[in-house]
Amino acid sequence: MSKAEFIANVAKAGNMSNAEAKRVVELVFGEIENGLKRARKDGKYVIGTLGSFSVTKRAARIGRNPRTGEEIKIKASKSLRFRPSSALKEAAGC
Repeated sequence: MSKAEFIANVAKAGNMSNAEAKRVVELVFGEIENGLKRARKDGKYVIGTLGSFSVTKRAARIGRNPRTGEEIKIKASKSLRFRPSSALKEAAGC
């Protein structure tokens, strides 16, 4: 689903204009982004019945180039993980 489709669905469900729905969606996405920036320090950002986001560290390691088989060094990095809440899993039938 594209962001435009998501906004249109929110507008329809909330009985509001697309402009209002876009503003609401942008506010929600912005708050999630700000929470993730804070999560860099705390390590976790929980959103009620939606789930939790966490920033994890990935260690440096040796990998292989799939085309040549040559060993390559992969730098350490950070990764974003999402873990859905039990309520969200239940709603999705998982």
